[in-house]
Amino acid sequence: MTTTAVNPYLDGNFAPVRKEITTDTLKVIGELPPDLSGMFVRNGPNPQWTPIGKYHWFDGDGMLHGVRLQNGKATYCNRYVSTKGWQIENEAGKAVWSGFLEPPQADLPSKNTANTALIWHAGQLLALWEGGAPHAIQVPELATIGEYTYNGKLSSAFTAHPKVDPVTGEMMFFGYSFAPPYLHYSVVSAVGELLRTVPIELPVGVIMHDFAITENYTIFMDLPLTFSVERMKRGEPMLMFERDRSSRFGIVPRHGDNSQIRWFEAPSCYVFHTFNAYEDKDEVVLIACRMSSTTILGSKDTDSDADIPRLHRWRFNLNTGKVHEEMLDDVAAEFPRVNENLLGRKTQYGYAGKAAKSLLPLFDGVIKCDFNNGKSQTHEYGRERYGGEPVFVPRPHTTAEDDGWLLTYVHDTAEDTSELVVVNAQDVNNEPVARVLIPQRVPYGFHSTWVSEEQLNFGRI
Repeated sequence: MTTTAVNPYLDGNFAPVRKEITTDTLKVIGELPPDLSGMFVRNGPNPQWTPIGKYHWFDGDGMLHGVRLQNGKATYCNRYVSTKGWQIENEAGKAVWSGFLEPPQADLPSKNTANTALIWHAGQLLALWEGGAPHAIQVPELATIGEYTYNGKLSSAFTAHPKVDPVTGEMMFFGYSFAPPYLHYSVVSAVGELLRTVPIELPVGVIMHDFAITENYTIFMDLPLTFSVERMKRGEPMLMFERDRSSRFGIVPRHGDNSQIRWFEAPSCYVFHTFNAYEDKDEVVLIACRMSSTTILGSKDTDSDADIPRLHRWRFNLNTGKVHEEMLDDVAAEFPRVNENLLGRKTQYGYAGKAAKSLLPLFDGVIKCDFNNGKSQTHEYGRERYGGEPVFVPRPHTTAEDDGWLLTYVHDTAEDTSELVVVNAQDVNNEPVARVLIPQRVPYGFHSTWVSEEQLNFGRI
């Protein structure tokens, strides 16, 4: 008797949902804060059709799940991001593109799935995928408007993690590529004009998923997860974690270029996501989730500690060139967020998903980290309940950094139900202040954002 192994990313709550629905007046357990008004939207992979060959979680078509909160009531809708690739496959009635675990399809360009993250900037919600252009999304309907190329000025890929300066309104982004120059860096004005794009020189191509900004600087991470076409031609893996290479952190003035970048070396590691960065006298400080190495994208590694992200802090001294690296917490945590009203400035608190003891990327709680004293508090979702990235939503007109709420989707494995959980960020150990029950399953996904009431009404009379 033969058995066929089930791909774990097509099973359970990783499995896609195919219905796009819109519902009114969801059931709420507890009470939604009356001043919590806006829309929580999360992006994630959701293959429209049965995948071709090996499927990786990162391959699926983007699907947005949104809960609109207003006057203590909640509504829900979910929509595919209608990319060109999605439209072609929708018309074909089957998958056309294979995933990145399969050999490249020579007759097809890469498929922009727009499945990774979201950003609100200059009056527009964008769905993001780091290999191509953003897609503009209409809110609150979550309908896809189309590719967003800054009036044709976009000349590189676009990271899934752009950074918006809360004071100037500027947005910084980068794009990495498989051919020199391996990195491009761009700045967008507060009103949405792409001001400049400059190349940044790297010795080899690397997978650079995230970066960070401070008030005056931008920080790039040249980490040893490398890709090489020449290596592939030799029959070796195109993607490889080279643990004998150091990690390099490049610090450049926000409006600077390659001639002004300074590189700092640190022990070999990998970082998928940063919490925040800021300036402290002569130092630039970076806080992020650090792994000793990674196999997540298919690269091989025998390190038993690989893929375990832990909270770390780096201090880069701009006068001496020295680097100080330290672990702040040994608890495995990922999907970090801060109060984005303070992005690029020193923050006391950060929030992240607490990694469950599982071979799959599951989170069984939210960790609130206090960077000042190294202590943390944890909100546990409960037995057989797993959530995603916690987004901090500040209370309107507050002055306290942690006065607000943490929002995330949680799936109850035993009941096979999903809900939006709202936790008081100043009382994370306690029960949620509200649980919004979703009428269909919300699969595990990637990154989320909060669109405020003011943003929802942007441009509307």
